[in-house]
Amino acid sequence: LPSILVTLVTLVIWIAVLISRDNVVYFDVPKKEGRLQTAFKQLTSSTYEGPVRLRTLREKNEVVGERLVEIKRGTETVEEVLHGAKTHEDVSDKPPMTMNEITTFLSSYISKLHETCVGVKRATYQGIWQAYHDLTVKTLYPWDREYLQRMPERRFDGSIFLSIATYRDENCLNTITNAYAKSKNPNMLNVGLVQQNCESHCRSGVLEGGKIIDVEPDQDCHKVFCESAIGKPHCDSGRVRALHINEPESLGPYAARYFASKLWNGEQWYMQIDAHMTFLQNWDAISVEMLLKAPSKKPVLSHYPPGHTANLEKMSDKAAARLCGPVFASSDLEAQIIRLEGCFNYDKKKIDVPRFAPFTAAGYFVAHSDFLREVPFDPFLPWIFMGEEIILSARLWTSGYDIFSPSQAVVGHIYVRRHKPKFWESVHRAFSFGVHNPLQMMILDRIKYQLGYPEAAGDMIEMKSLLTAIEQYTMGKERPVEDYLRIVGLNMTTKTVSYTAWCETGQPPPGFEQYNNLYN
Repeated sequence: LPSILVTLVTLVIWIAVLISRDNVVYFDVPKKEGRLQTAFKQLTSSTYEGPVRLRTLREKNEVVGERLVEIKRGTETVEEVLHGAKTHEDVSDKPPMTMNEITTFLSSYISKLHETCVGVKRATYQGIWQAYHDLTVKTLYPWDREYLQRMPERRFDGSIFLSIATYRDENCLNTITNAYAKSKNPNMLNVGLVQQNCESHCRSGVLEGGKIIDVEPDQDCHKVFCESAIGKPHCDSGRVRALHINEPESLGPYAARYFASKLWNGEQWYMQIDAHMTFLQNWDAISVEMLLKAPSKKPVLSHYPPGHTANLEKMSDKAAARLCGPVFASSDLEAQIIRLEGCFNYDKKKIDVPRFAPFTAAGYFVAHSDFLREVPFDPFLPWIFMGEEIILSARLWTSGYDIFSPSQAVVGHIYVRRHKPKFWESVHRAFSFGVHNPLQMMILDRIKYQLGYPEAAGDMIEMKSLLTAIEQYTMGKERPVEDYLRIVGLNMTTKTVSYTAWCETGQPPPGFEQYNNLYN
């Protein structure tokens, strides 16, 4: 009997407990539903900033860093992690970054990248890319998205921004000096200089017999110009802005132009040249005049300038050369990327209206500066030498920009610099000899993917991180890239170039026949 009573009492207790739990669950369900609804409203609210820890991570740009595994696998994009649906077209309510903020951040990033690269000195080219990618995703890329949202307004005051990227170039000083000396409006000319120099323990380029010798540090072109009689007033007034990069930290010409574009400060016109140029008197004003005469709301003016020995004054009444002929690179080092080679004087007579052209060249490029918002330079293209011109041409055209050749040549270019240091030599010294070529070939897949090379399709690219944030730096939405490739005669599948005739004969391309009367 006692055992039966104990069992009954235990049973009663358990029933009471179960009833109590059911009531707790029953009454707690509405509370939990309410909490979930509140949380959902917070998450979907535009003003919700998340928990303190998440806000702190975002401020430190470390959210993406925690998701690198997913990004590398291609299961998530940087945009999804960091921005959701935001694009660079969104405008921040914060004021534009100051020039000091910009150069301080970029210098810090380059310093961190140098430390990162030292840590992977003996890595494979895949390891080098991944180290660059991971640091850039955590630091430079989030900063770039914010920069694009906080860009200053474009002024309409006739001001010009001149982008100059120099790599250990003895012609840099003459280039900047003559750009100002032969400018029609030097007080409206603003230079953004990215100076990549060797400062100590310097080596020459490859000399006769393959020798490389010790040499003196490079001339500080920026410093010498700013101390000169012609340069001091421009530097003192802030019209010359510079980012200094030590030679081992150089990322190549395209990356240097990316950095230079961030030194823009609202100038009306954007121009880009190399650091080894000669100039026609009033070259700046003539460039803008030609751009304004082009029959387009969004014109771009570009070509390969004549050599530096050309007499630009005597050539002023002659038609300029036009860049028409693309080829698929045959060298194994260039991965069949498009090279631009056919630049000739096709026209017997000069006319005032610039003629249409299919491509832009990096060594002379003129546009209104709004293109920096619409077609921003891509921070994920380090260490490349080829490919920058075809990707810029395609991105501009698909964004609604029409490309023209200048009516006359206003600058000359030093094309042959034998035995001078080249940036890929410093890449070899920074890592290991021979690593630059396979590194560049792999990174070129980012460009080839956008241009529709079948071998660089998304499922063919092994390093998915090559496509990180590509949605933010790809073709525009005004016109399809397929139309561009057809108009310029490129077939990425068969690797063939079709003769299109319109460029060589100086006529508008297909679809622009309404302008035929301007060129007959």
